Amino acid sequence: MTDKITKCVVDTKDILQPLGKSDQIDLHMIEIVKMCTGSEEETRLVRGLVLDHGARHPDMPKRMLDVKILILDVSLEYEKTDTNAGFFYSSADQRDRLVHSERNAVDSKVMKIIDFKKSVCTEDQGFLIVNMKGIDPVALEMLAKSSILALRRAKRRNLERLQLSCGGVCQNSVNDLAPSVLGHASSVYERTLMDDKYTFVEGVSNPKSATILIQGPNNHAISQLSDAVRDGLRSVRNVVEDKCTVPGGGAFFVSLYNHLVNNFADTVDNGRAIQAVEAFANAMLIIPKTLMQNSACDVMELLTTMKRETKSGKVVGVDVYNRCLCDPVLEGILDNYRTVKNVISTGYTVASMMLEIDEIIQAGKSMKGDAAAGMQRGM
Repeated sequence: MTDKITKCVVDTKDILQPLGKSDQIDLHMIEIVKMCTGSEEETRLVRGLVLDHGARHPDMPKRMLDVKILILDVSLEYEKTDTNAGFFYSSADQRDRLVHSERNAVDSKVMKIIDFKKSVCTEDQGFLIVNMKGIDPVALEMLAKSSILALRRAKRRNLERLQLSCGGVCQNSVNDLAPSVLGHASSVYERTLMDDKYTFVEGVSNPKSATILIQGPNNHAISQLSDAVRDGLRSVRNVVEDKCTVPGGGAFFVSLYNHLVNNFADTVDNGRAIQAVEAFANAMLIIPKTLMQNSACDVMELLTTMKRETKSGKVVGVDVYNRCLCDPVLEGILDNYRTVKNVISTGYTVASMMLEIDEIIQAGKSMKGDAAAGMQRGM
């Protein structure tokens, strides 16, 4: 399972950073969709988009091949005006004409979409509409009769990701639609899970956005997988942005310990400063000690061997699976540079703040003593 998730996470790097054109990775372009069904082994990377809603008409197609995708931000339903406006009529005929004109305004937009679909699609091709605004039941009926799959009230972030994955361009009007604004996918299908519907847009060419579909038998398993995927995505982003890694398995911290004790401490003349350097160096051994304890190793023996090997110039780390020392670079055990940097800087900052708290408390007590002595002298 670990290898499967690792492959999904690493493959997102090729999608978000094609041919190494950029040093930045936008993780917001990766959609994480959770489905409480099946097993964890069904978790996969979808090179496309998975929308967490489906069609709202039963006669719309459930599966299409070679699909043209139209992305809209157009209201296909009757809407009330933003301002308080009133319409006055003197007869029932005038009221009927007003209602008919309101209906015609929506129907004309739908007919333009249907005519556009007929002009760009053949009988074997499908047509998908993803609209950020609403589509009323009458418009859905008209689209269903033309074999058009329409999704309404899509999230803005999904529209942005859909444009990056399938290549379409969002339209704010149905006037003057052109084939160049359409996206394309080799397959679009709908999947129903109890009361929830999901629409899969797959088979896109050169996607710049993707979806990681997380499946599991219960919410606990899904939560664990989701945390692992998010941590993995951040790790991949850190490696790309830092352009370097640090040997893992505690190798860096033992090397830092040897450098502080054997090299840096000799350059310090102050006795208290030397003790501070030794204390800081010993604190660096907490991580390799913890790894050894968690893997049920002999901490003292393994740590002594690790210090000796590191002092001789070798790079060694802890292999928690085989309970021995190994070369972390050859085994692929690596840490993020910025993570190690933040751990060290955070530890130093927290220790300094704790020492300052003791000084503040001691200073407060001395100030109270001075104030009491001054009051006694005044009396």
